[in-house]
Amino acid sequence: MRLATITNWAYGVTVALTLASGTTMLLASSALQRERASVTQRYALDRATAAIEDDVHVLTELARQYAMDGNASDLLAYQKTRAGLGSIESRTRHVKDAGAGDDELRALHEALGWADALQSQQQQAIAARRRGEADAAIRILFSSEYERELDRSRVAVERFQYRLDQRTADDLRAAERTSRLWRTTSEATLAVTGLLFLCVLYFVFRRRVLHSVVTLSDVISRLAAQDYDAEPPRYDQIDEIGDMAQALHVFRENGLERQRLERERDADGTVRDLLSRMTQRMQGCDSIAELENVVRRFVPEVAPQLAGCLYLLDAKRGMLVEGCSWLGPLHSAAEFSPLACWGLRRGAPHRRSGASFDVPCDHIGSSEIRDSICLPLIGQHGTLGLLYFEARADAPASHLNDAYLQMLAENVELALDNLRLREALLSLAMADPLTTLPNRRQLDEVLARELAEAERNGTALSCAMIDIDHFKRFNDEYGHDAGDAVLRVVGHTLKEAVRDPNLVFRYGGEEFLMLLPDMDETVAAERAEEIRSRVAALRVQHDGTDLGPITISVGLACAPVHTDWQALVQTADAALLRAKEAGRNRVLSAVVRKSQGGG
Repeated sequence: MRLATITNWAYGVTVALTLASGTTMLLASSALQRERASVTQRYALDRATAAIEDDVHVLTELARQYAMDGNASDLLAYQKTRAGLGSIESRTRHVKDAGAGDDELRALHEALGWADALQSQQQQAIAARRRGEADAAIRILFSSEYERELDRSRVAVERFQYRLDQRTADDLRAAERTSRLWRTTSEATLAVTGLLFLCVLYFVFRRRVLHSVVTLSDVISRLAAQDYDAEPPRYDQIDEIGDMAQALHVFRENGLERQRLERERDADGTVRDLLSRMTQRMQGCDSIAELENVVRRFVPEVAPQLAGCLYLLDAKRGMLVEGCSWLGPLHSAAEFSPLACWGLRRGAPHRRSGASFDVPCDHIGSSEIRDSICLPLIGQHGTLGLLYFEARADAPASHLNDAYLQMLAENVELALDNLRLREALLSLAMADPLTTLPNRRQLDEVLARELAEAERNGTALSCAMIDIDHFKRFNDEYGHDAGDAVLRVVGHTLKEAVRDPNLVFRYGGEEFLMLLPDMDETVAAERAEEIRSRVAALRVQHDGTDLGPITISVGLACAPVHTDWQALVQTADAALLRAKEAGRNRVLSAVVRKSQGGG
């Protein structure tokens, strides 16, 4: 039986007993009320009877006083009192209203009849006194017969009062017996109610509830402290205790699920924070090398169960080349064609296993790999590279949300695209748009680097200042487009004549500058003469017209032979001026001077 049923039965019986007890208490109270009403009625009757008895004595005293003194005021008081008495019925009406019975009223009427009989004798005495017969009046009022009638009236009143006393005593005894009976019944009912309450407490709460509640209370305290290792006991009985235990099981399961969700939320927050910091660091990178270092450091923290590589597109060779890797990937090639990756072919993430089962990519050599994913990096102007992930054999299965991997790829893609764009803009800013050679702005950066390296290594650094002879003639005779064609051809020839085309610069106008690292004066002069010969052999046509021979003058300086490191360009420029003054189309080296200020 459920506790609620037991409790309801006990509650119903208790309520019934309580109502019975209350009813008996009300009945006992009613008996006491009747007892108090009897006492009150007896008091009212005593007062009414006393008033009637007082009237009889007052009339007797006033009549005797007048008989003795003859005072008119006593006579007037007597007459006034006698007139106020009225009939016997009117004088006993308030006694009847006070609760006197018929027998009692008959006794009172008899007493009043005797009292009224005395009034005739009083009238005789008063009449005798008025005639001046005072002695006769006194004999009438003080005679033995008058006294007997007065005593008879008093006895009748006392008899009336005796009857009242008997009746009141009987009423009080009956009310007391009734009150005692109902009070005893009420006390017995209360005792039964208390006994029932104690039985319910013992059999229901102590034996069936208390032990279970104490056990569940300990479990509740531990669960409230988020100790979800506390498992509630299971009860087979179908009652409130069983319901409470079942509710605690549900609460515990919800708590465990909430802890799991909180761990996932914290892990998600950690990943998001890592991605945010990684994005900030990548946006601050100035080179691909810095970007690769950031990726190499952050990605293993974002996805510790996955090894991988960052591949970058080598546009000249049309190949994906490994830029950096983390956690030791084993199955993907170091470089491969974009066609070897289905992710790059489709321009979308590609996974060979799991829910999105698909064909493997050709750049993955092993068929035993558990899982892999290719995330293409595609910028505004085409493919930039590829993020490749593979499951590690010594790590548990990855539960990383694919959305985070996609977010990671998008962040790397954006940073890489920004770097490519920055490099393109920098290249445009640092290159001469006509000849595509580095311009004078880039010369300052490269010259400072080469000078510092040569000075640090103790090697020679030569500089050749090159000027196209009589360049103004091409502009004047054939137009500026022809002059531009000459500049492009000469610039291309100079670029092809050296191993590193980034060391050939357009210095300004028709002047070019070439840096020759690790070359002393003799080797640099030979290379400059070879370049002069190549240019002299050029034949340039513009709009079908042969522009004629093209010659150059070259001024050569070598540091630290001809000058100190900081004056290398100025010294080569001075040597070029001497070559032009000497007749052009020649190579002249700077002159070694005692002071290293110039050539």
